[in-house]
Amino acid sequence: MRLAYFDCFSGISGDMTLGALVDAGVDPEALISAINGLELPVKLSFETVRRGGFRATYAKVVAEPEHAHRHLHHIEAMIDKAAITPKQADLAKRIFLKIGEVEAAAHGIDIKKVHFHEVGAVDSIVDIVGAAVGLDLLGVDRFESSPVPPGRGSVKAAHGRMPLPAPATASLLKGIPLAESTGDFEQTTPTGAAILATVVEAFGPVPAMTIESIGLGAGTKDPEGVANILRLFVGTAARTPGADRVTVLETNLDDLPGEVVGYTTTLLMAAGALDAYVTPIQMKKNRPGVMISVLCDESKVATMEEILFRETTTLGIRRYQVSRHKLNRKPAEVATPFGTIKGKLGWLDGRPPQFSPEYDDCARVATAQNVPLRDVYKAAHAAHAQANPTSEPTSSPGVIGHSHTHDHGHDHHHHDHTH
Repeated sequence: MRLAYFDCFSGISGDMTLGALVDAGVDPEALISAINGLELPVKLSFETVRRGGFRATYAKVVAEPEHAHRHLHHIEAMIDKAAITPKQADLAKRIFLKIGEVEAAAHGIDIKKVHFHEVGAVDSIVDIVGAAVGLDLLGVDRFESSPVPPGRGSVKAAHGRMPLPAPATASLLKGIPLAESTGDFEQTTPTGAAILATVVEAFGPVPAMTIESIGLGAGTKDPEGVANILRLFVGTAARTPGADRVTVLETNLDDLPGEVVGYTTTLLMAAGALDAYVTPIQMKKNRPGVMISVLCDESKVATMEEILFRETTTLGIRRYQVSRHKLNRKPAEVATPFGTIKGKLGWLDGRPPQFSPEYDDCARVATAQNVPLRDVYKAAHAAHAQANPTSEPTSSPGVIGHSHTHDHGHDHHHHDHTH
């Protein structure tokens, strides 16, 4: 899996992102051509500069002064007319939508009535559209990022001077871990925060990866004491035997009957969830509630969310990825006095396997022969131990079957308390 990691040690902005993308290997002419297709009075170029003594690529945008305050539909129409792919256009519009949503919430108005001020200016349109094109051309499967320093001090916006992070940036950074600010200036801009909030799937230290290229994108300022640079690591994710990544979906509910919760988890499992479980929680106003958690492959996310939105009263679903470390597994059968019992073997490399009987098969036998379920489990474990006193993972315990068992692997994961 190809991976890109944003190292935002000095924050992130639109021009820093463009510079880092080109420095990491994206063709600058492809970005310049995309921007020219917007038919705006603007010129994009790239040049090599020094920030804090380090070489980096700077995205230089030269635009004529203007006073236009564009609405979201104006910007979307402009993007639709650009000579870029549908995927790139969709990403650009999703970044603008992120900004539109926080602007609408900040001013208490409908998103259709939001005037885009700073981010609706020509240079910001260039940054976002260029970033969308460059991120697509980078050709990676997943984006991750470091925690983000917002910066110290204040910034002058269209509605007056505001302390950092600016209101839009602060809202866009919800759910994103912040790092200590290292400079007395706006280290993370609304555009930079919107890019991260739209494409990044996980925030934390540099993941295990083989680096192929490193892009250094320069910010406009060159302050003392800090290299105003965004680093972009591009490479291949390292693979650990028995490890993979799955998506966790979570939603909090306090107004749903228990029967509906149970019905929903049944549907989720039937639709291909790796696991679906319910945790009692205490919600606002001292109301007891439950959290439905779903583990699934990324390809199943849309299906799982459709079920949650359709069957529950949730207004939003949290989504994040986690790593799993799994035992080696294969299906197996053992011969017991009660009959053949299906199950699966699980083992770590170099260690004997453990046999886990399948509940459904044990329950079937217990019911058919009118014996306690625990006796069937005990007999299955004993049969495996007797047949494999010094078994190795490659040995053939009992009779190898062909049944496929469900993967209900549980993961240790952090809890996102946003609603």
